[in-house]
Amino acid sequence: MRARVSWTVVLAIFLAFPPFQRERVEEMGFEEVFRVERMRADPALTQALWSRWDAEETAFVFPWGHMIPSLEDVSRIIGLRVYGRPVSRFTYPCYHDVAQRLLKLPVEHRSSLVPRVPLQESLGLFYVGKGAGESEDEHLDRLVWVSRRELASEPGAQADLDLHRFLVLFLGRLLFATRGDAIHCRFLPLLEDLSEVGGYVWGAAFLAHQFDSLGASERQTSTRGFFPFLQVVWQPNLVESDEGQPWLVQARPYFGRSVWVHALNLVLPLHLFLSQRSLGLRQSAVEFPVRDWFRRPGRSFRGLHDTTDWHERAKEQINIWEHRGKAVKSDTTTDDTYLQAYALKYGWKVYKSARHQVDVAGEIASLGALLYSAMQDREAAQRQTAELRRELERVRSTGVGGTSSSRGAGGSPSLLEAQLAGAVLRAEEAQRHLEERERDLRLTTEHAMDLQGQRDQLQG
Repeated sequence: MRARVSWTVVLAIFLAFPPFQRERVEEMGFEEVFRVERMRADPALTQALWSRWDAEETAFVFPWGHMIPSLEDVSRIIGLRVYGRPVSRFTYPCYHDVAQRLLKLPVEHRSSLVPRVPLQESLGLFYVGKGAGESEDEHLDRLVWVSRRELASEPGAQADLDLHRFLVLFLGRLLFATRGDAIHCRFLPLLEDLSEVGGYVWGAAFLAHQFDSLGASERQTSTRGFFPFLQVVWQPNLVESDEGQPWLVQARPYFGRSVWVHALNLVLPLHLFLSQRSLGLRQSAVEFPVRDWFRRPGRSFRGLHDTTDWHERAKEQINIWEHRGKAVKSDTTTDDTYLQAYALKYGWKVYKSARHQVDVAGEIASLGALLYSAMQDREAAQRQTAELRRELERVRSTGVGGTSSSRGAGGSPSLLEAQLAGAVLRAEEAQRHLEERERDLRLTTEHAMDLQGQRDQLQG
């Protein structure tokens, strides 16, 4: 099933729910996901991101340094909670009994998979395809109308059954999507008590799943996971406002910290210290992680043949989560040492877990283009700052601003003058950031060119 269709189906069922059911979903911390702007999956972008992922360090490797999706990104972009109990409990070799008990759907004996079509049909959607000439909104409206006829309208056992089925579809086909059409029941034991679902830190589990999906083979052609999370414009969260996102108040203590994230048998590190610059810090020299993290069985959930208590098996990593990990700090004043070490590691060598050898000449060309763009941005910022300064001086010298906003007897600044002064300060701050970005790119380009020369000498 295509990713966009899955999203439309799950969204339609959520919208079809009566108000009391939507309130339950909201209390679980999932409602904001359904407010994310609908978009099309971009397989080319996903493939490009896969090729830039270093599974050894759970980080993207770009010409300008590491970049890592963080708990703050999850919280801001899709609104999932990043505080609470880790999603860590038992996994079983078979979920047949619990699936039949909670979902009341036919599940093959000794199976952990629920067929998607019967699950959708149990929620009222027998045909989910888009009709000829039907717009996206018309398609969604039709699915909402059809599903609403089959869902319980009052609280009770049937409403609980509807919600159990919806959550399995939502988690299995949207947030934690895997390859294949059937839906795994691995999260079903955590959903048994519906009043406890909101206490789990689903945002951290989502991040663990994203890391695991990115570490899979880049030869895959299907889109795994909740693709809108990666199809956004990332920028340092220091400049972001909390307006309209009240859940960030409770989430903030977990921002800017290196921790372990859990999704049952997925126990993966969030090496946030590798991307200190995304937190507004200078990147200190670091030791790049090696693959010595928590060992677990194979990537396939169907390969878990034993009943395993992950809360016990990952006790040390869970303890780190419960103590909120380690705050990322830096008192260095320059990125030079980090950039030099980064260039040495990724410049032209084939490193562990690499899928291809880096084209240094291509990287230098890309860096040159980025540097040229950064220079243009910096020059434009300088011109804007200069214009604002001239306008501020003109206002100060002429007293422009009208009777209501001119300087009073006490010498207080006019409203227009105060606004211009604030604009100048913001423009100067933006100019400084652009100058730093240009400097970082220039240094990285120089390091890459040095490595190119070293390689040419060795090959010669």
